[in-house]
Amino acid sequence: MDFNPPPGWPRPPAGWVPPAGWQPDPSWPAPPAGWQLWLPKTPSITEHAEGSDPSATGGPDPDADGSEQSGLDHLAALETETAALKARLGVNRDGLSPRGSDLDILQDVGIYRYNHPLDTAAAYKERLDDISAETLQFIKSGNAIVKSELFTFNNSLSQGKKLSGDLSKLMLRAYNAEVDNALRALRAGNLARAKRRVEASRDAIARFAALMEMEISPEYHALRMRELELTSDWLMKKQEEREAERERRAELREQAKVEQELAAERALLDKERAHLVNTLAALAKQGQTNAELEARLAEIDDAIAFNDFRAANIRAGYVYVISNPGAFGADVVKIGLTRRLEPRDRIAELSGAAVPFKFEVHALFFSEDAVTLENELHRHFSDRALNRINARKEFFFASPSEVREVLLDKVGDILEFNAEAEGVEFRQSFTEWPEYAQQVRLAPTDRPARDRSS
Repeated sequence: MDFNPPPGWPRPPAGWVPPAGWQPDPSWPAPPAGWQLWLPKTPSITEHAEGSDPSATGGPDPDADGSEQSGLDHLAALETETAALKARLGVNRDGLSPRGSDLDILQDVGIYRYNHPLDTAAAYKERLDDISAETLQFIKSGNAIVKSELFTFNNSLSQGKKLSGDLSKLMLRAYNAEVDNALRALRAGNLARAKRRVEASRDAIARFAALMEMEISPEYHALRMRELELTSDWLMKKQEEREAERERRAELREQAKVEQELAAERALLDKERAHLVNTLAALAKQGQTNAELEARLAEIDDAIAFNDFRAANIRAGYVYVISNPGAFGADVVKIGLTRRLEPRDRIAELSGAAVPFKFEVHALFFSEDAVTLENELHRHFSDRALNRINARKEFFFASPSEVREVLLDKVGDILEFNAEAEGVEFRQSFTEWPEYAQQVRLAPTDRPARDRSS
């Protein structure tokens, strides 16, 4: 019979037999329930190599059958317990959990939700710096990996500790390398994949080092997983801030264009007004008048007053309703705002190289509080927005006629509204499209009548 020390007990020399009255050290961990301290003697490799015959020993050990059966029973019990634990953990054949958190599931399908919501990317960077400091402290203190302090090598506890310490450094280095690789490859949206990768690394280390009862510390693993989550959030927040900054710069450029247009228009009006005033003054010296010039001067004064109003009131402008069926399909509109003197210039810019066809204008409505009117329209159609993440995109699943009804309810009267898109370029191009493309998208004239209601 061979002595079978429980986990955490030092392994005795080969052939060791406990003396009478021997008791285990109280500091040693208690044996697991059902643990067999004595197992049937197993022939050594040398004995197998020499072809030793069990019959040469003079017959089997009278206790061998019972002990062997006991060992088999113990092995079967361990296998049953392992299967039960795997079932409870829900691990699949790859050793990975088939179900992640709700956040992981959402991110797998492209919907990002912050794991640790913070206001700015700088706040995430500060939190990541704290994580780095904690990680370093874990490594310095030796708490990043846990291992048995009673592992022996060559029947030596000191050699066992040295081997265990060297191997723990190697295992920790492998784990940290896996985490660092996951961090470098991380994108805002593939967090679940990165976490599964690190989980697999931790599980592999636990399997390979099971003999030494070595594994990555749960606290250290949780810290590195939190680092992955914060890094993913930081990347997404940086992306959002870059997008917001890009839109802010675009708004500033648009505002500068408006101011330049208003200033240029005011200069022309002032020049024409000065010319009219001088002409009328010269006529007055001659005792003459000119009703046509006086009427034109009144028009110029009105235009100057309107120009000054536009320059002083940044909320005044044109609310436009446009569509591009060739690019976005039928019954998709963009509802926006421009303060340009000529609003169609702004629409022409939107019809640039980024879209295959020009935008069709359904309405241009001037309002002294265009900002409020635009916001009200956006709120009304918010549940039909194409982009549910960035509300600044201003595209909605709605027909021009639906927008007209809402506009009528808000402003009471619209002088001009074109419910149908001409789409000359689209119609002419549509006939030349491949058949499969024509089946995917109907031309405006081919849509059912209910979609063209006005």
